[in-house]
Amino acid sequence: MALALFDLDHTLLSGDSDVLWCDFLVAEGVLDTAWRLRGADMAAAYTAGTVAPRDYCAFQASLLAGRSVAELQPLRERFLEEVVRPHIPDDARALLARHRAAGDTLVLTTATTPVVSELTARDLGFEHYLCSELEMQGDRYTGRTLGAPNMRTGKLDRLRAWMAEHGEPELALRRAAFYSDSINDLALLSAVGRPTVVDPDPRLESTARRKGWAVLRLKR
Repeated sequence: MALALFDLDHTLLSGDSDVLWCDFLVAEGVLDTAWRLRGADMAAAYTAGTVAPRDYCAFQASLLAGRSVAELQPLRERFLEEVVRPHIPDDARALLARHRAAGDTLVLTTATTPVVSELTARDLGFEHYLCSELEMQGDRYTGRTLGAPNMRTGKLDRLRAWMAEHGEPELALRRAAFYSDSINDLALLSAVGRPTVVDPDPRLESTARRKGWAVLRLKR
């Protein structure tokens, strides 16, 4: 049994779930329209690799400041149904099905927060899920992150911690597959034995060609 690791945004999902979530909250009147431009700017900085992980995650956490779990739950459910599911291509679901049929252990690892992606992970059938965590005070989100963001080298660190917790040897990384579109995931792609870049950004595609990594194109 091998590990099969998957990024979410622009990999399994056609789009950026943080941007889609921000736009959804603006459309629902939960956030002011100014947040849409700020969210787009932050997403562009993330894609370019010019924003620090903590700054990126702090921005996403700030969208939720003072809001309760109960208040957000119906919005999260509608977001999954109306926005996320239509953005998951059949090719992505088929890729997951092939790894399940092979008996692999599937792990979704994403820089997004549980509010944005936990229901998506569950809907896609992931038993294991790593994300950037949010600070809570009672049943409300403080607008701050908790612990290290699951982003860039943090993805590799968090995965190694998860592996240790689940009794997976370091050798398991050399047998693992990881699918991602982003140069932000270079550390984890470099650590696994079977890296595959999915519809990659230009910098990652250049790196993949140079290193001889597999390149996968999904019908979206």
